Amino acid sequence: MNFEQLTLSPQAATVMFCITCLAGYQYRRVWKREGPRYQYWLFGTIAALGLVTLGLIPLNVAG
Repeated sequence: MNFEQLTLSPQAATVMFCITCLAGYQYRRVWKREGPRYQYWLFGTIAALGLVTLGLIPLNVAG
């Protein structure tokens, strides 16, 4: 696999951003309620992976 050609489409990045935001919001709600630990890990991992992916993989923009 050629990692130099790995890019995200704007639509995929938007969907990933929304999922990441919702996971971060759920993580905070679980943290404030002192909910189950598995939910900390679930929502925190989803949010972290989404942020890392959005931060490190460039967008494919025409131009």
